[in-house]
Amino acid sequence: MTLQLPERVTVYEVGPRDGLQNEARQVPTADKIRFIDGLVAAGLRHIEITSFVSPRWIPQLADGAEVARGVKRRDDVHFSALVPNRRGLDAAMAAGMREIAVFLSASETHNKKNVNKTIADTLRAFREVVPPALDAGLKVRAYVSTVFGCPYEGDVDPARVVWLSRELRELGVYQISLGDTIGVANPRQVEAVMGEILAAIPLRDADGVDVVAVHFHDTQGTALANCLTAMTLGVTTIDSSVGGLGGCPYAPGASGNLATDDLVAMLHSMGIETGIDLDKLIECSRLATTFVGHELPSKYMKAHLGKQARVRRRAEREAEAGTEKAPGGE
Repeated sequence: MTLQLPERVTVYEVGPRDGLQNEARQVPTADKIRFIDGLVAAGLRHIEITSFVSPRWIPQLADGAEVARGVKRRDDVHFSALVPNRRGLDAAMAAGMREIAVFLSASETHNKKNVNKTIADTLRAFREVVPPALDAGLKVRAYVSTVFGCPYEGDVDPARVVWLSRELRELGVYQISLGDTIGVANPRQVEAVMGEILAAIPLRDADGVDVVAVHFHDTQGTALANCLTAMTLGVTTIDSSVGGLGGCPYAPGASGNLATDDLVAMLHSMGIETGIDLDKLIECSRLATTFVGHELPSKYMKAHLGKQARVRRRAEREAEAGTEKAPGGE
């Protein structure tokens, strides 16, 4: 059986925001800007660069305005920022953002832990953010967390995700990213849940823009398999984080996001285009390790760096052998 796969996939990079927000070591603003500029140079065209959430909740991203003003703007690169409320929207617009993202959970308990509101209250709060953003000419994306399972409630009813997706579309959100926040999804579940969602809302809008995206965590090592399943259903926008940075602070036991490196390596090996230079992407992952101060989980990066080290050692041995065999002289 031949899988029906897209010719091209859009990688939505979330490392500078979702990836860095829980890091213990404070990353200097200049390093964040250098990191984002490197991602652009690697070919990424959709990057979530920061958050305008209160610094009291996420001190790592307290410099959101400075980052937003410091990155190099390009017409073909779409930068976004996470905003929780009208104050965050005003700050994002003042910093020059042209795209924002709002967020909520499909499970009540996780939503309360995450934003201290019920789902209904969160949707009401969105009405103070999304319409004004659209009126100002901004694009609005939405994240729905715990679509495939909740750390507190267990299974999540797909009907709730369908309802939320319809509500978000009616508000004017252009794209909905469906998240496996604790990394428990499996391909069969993805097929079943996504099937219900795609029966209720369009996969793409009238202009061909993706309405549905996916955001998998790799807690149980199934993220790539889940991406493959989503692609067979027609999904062509996938969230990921360079090096595998990040995770959810309100999802106990959840490991990091799917590594952009691993995703791009798989897509390229399958002949699926991304527009991303994998070697330059690995350099971004290496850069990230220097300012977070620990190893990142990207499997491709580890294999790539291991191969480079073996090649280097072989070259050194050959050079030493050549020196020993060379004729002597004065």
